[in-house]
Amino acid sequence: MDVSIVVPAGNRLGEGVLWCDREQALYWTDIHAARLWRYAPASGKVDQWPLPERLASFALCEAEGWLLLALASRLAFFHPQRYELRELHRIGIVPETRANDGACDRQGRFVFGTLHEPARGPRYAVGGFHRLHADLSLEALPLPRVAIANSVAFSPDGATMYFCDSLRKVIQRCDYGDALGPASPFADLTTQDGEPDGSVVDADGGLWNAQWGAARVVRYLPDGREDRRVSIPATQPTRPVFGGADLRTLYVTSAHDGLDADARERDRHAGDVFAFTPGIAGLPEPRFAGNPDAKPRR
Repeated sequence: MDVSIVVPAGNRLGEGVLWCDREQALYWTDIHAARLWRYAPASGKVDQWPLPERLASFALCEAEGWLLLALASRLAFFHPQRYELRELHRIGIVPETRANDGACDRQGRFVFGTLHEPARGPRYAVGGFHRLHADLSLEALPLPRVAIANSVAFSPDGATMYFCDSLRKVIQRCDYGDALGPASPFADLTTQDGEPDGSVVDADGGLWNAQWGAARVVRYLPDGREDRRVSIPATQPTRPVFGGADLRTLYVTSAHDGLDADARERDRHAGDVFAFTPGIAGLPEPRFAGNPDAKPRR
């Protein structure tokens, strides 16, 4: 499959990519650079916004012009054109953790996970998953503890949630709604190279997962069987998203985080943004339903 470079961004840790159907533009974050990026394919224009701390993931909002940010230590609304930031909640519940992957569910709530980021030593499964409701109340979800929360995505009908701990190399799923069912394995990567990173679900219910360290994006059928693999010209792809006017282009972010000089010389496109046409349509990105003018509920 023909995979092209659409933005030679060179991000250290490109992540969280989303397609805004209203703007016909791609948004993503370079986490360690604390910077939000935007690319408009029609014009080729690229914009960037520096932020006060690392941006891990984010969501589009129903409120015009606003984004919901999961910064390293807090949730906040952000209006890029006005460069206005409104803090909602601090999320440093467990020491040495920060926000990581997140996505809006089909009901307009934002679900995100945290990761363990110790100053030294190994990572442990002390992170968790949380849900921000439209009334701006924050809920801890009854899901297994994780070292690196990733792969947050939802089935087309919104009744299934996917997630993983990248270190355990198993994508899980659970029944999803106001209450959550027990987690069960969906796709097991323990005998393969690479780790599961970010995911997106297509209109047919297939889950596309970027696999860190394995230079590929893999599609899984709703029953968990592997359907296809697409090679990416970067060792560390991080997250896919469907975009374009017809939602038939799959964009993929990547990273050069952790690569030494020799590895970067071999992996010259690490950190760039890629695109290919998989022959399957995506779904419009859900938008967070909360009001940026409302006061957070504690």
